[in-house]
Amino acid sequence: MIEDFGQLPDGTPVQRINLRKGSLEALVLTFGAIIQDLKFNGQRVVLGYPDLAGYLSDHNYMGAVVGRCANRVSGGVAVIDGKAHQLTLNCDNRDHLHGGTTGFSARNWSIEQHDKASVLLKLVSEDGDEGYPGRAEVLLRYTLTGGGALRVKMTATTDKATLVNLTQHSYFNLDGSATIADHSLEVTAERYLPLNDDLVPTGNIRNVAWTAFDFQDGRKIGASQAHDLNYCLADNPRDSVEFAAALEDAAGDMRMEVWTTEPGLQLYDGGQMQSSSVGHGGTSYGPKAGVCLEAQRWPDGINNEGFPNVILRPGETYTHITEFRFS
Repeated sequence: MIEDFGQLPDGTPVQRINLRKGSLEALVLTFGAIIQDLKFNGQRVVLGYPDLAGYLSDHNYMGAVVGRCANRVSGGVAVIDGKAHQLTLNCDNRDHLHGGTTGFSARNWSIEQHDKASVLLKLVSEDGDEGYPGRAEVLLRYTLTGGGALRVKMTATTDKATLVNLTQHSYFNLDGSATIADHSLEVTAERYLPLNDDLVPTGNIRNVAWTAFDFQDGRKIGASQAHDLNYCLADNPRDSVEFAAALEDAAGDMRMEVWTTEPGLQLYDGGQMQSSSVGHGGTSYGPKAGVCLEAQRWPDGINNEGFPNVILRPGETYTHITEFRFS
């Protein structure tokens, strides 16, 4: 089912698609390709807002797809084939973050196909958009499977060499508690990327052993330690999805697994979250209200030799598949 969900300031209508299959229900917006709501066996598992106004005033990328390049690009500079491209500096006027001021999370996508359990969205990003070279065409399909999984498949093509690194930026909270501090998290990665003061990778790669970032054996996220960093799942994208992480609610009644083709997983525990809008159920979201598990290429890959490739060239197809499996 498709219904109206308000209008953007320029009068462009936003639509909402209702998906349902088995134990899962999802509400998807054309604005930002946002997952507005997701329920497993009737239990809401994501943060979100009940109206469009909440998303228009939000600065947390709530439930959205971010791009053309997710995460940070140091200095906003991308050198491709010897030519430097200056991207929008929308992060403290120093770096480029999540595709710029009006990245994919702030665009209205078009509905190409839909049925009861799946929707295909499309977005065209023109040459020069936020400083990126090339005209990029992006297709995104959300699919609910009979096995209790939300499957996210994103593909992109371009007519000039450019950067493409997309991710889904939903905040998960499996039991509706005020914070996810008592949720348990497992991340399979043995390595992570240390950050500088601007939260940009230093270029080094470290082992998680004996650090506060080690979630290999599964443990509570906790209230004191802030987490906003990339885990290195692999050195390159995989041909098929592999197990990357698992999240469980405090009582152990619900489990969500993340399976992905991507070589990186950004863990952001919402430690800096602030929202002036009222969320689902009249909730006001504060620090650690939800956790993001963002499958992607390693951050700032364009500026770090040896990081997974983030350059997409004409004739190639970027492909990213992530599955969120609930039980």
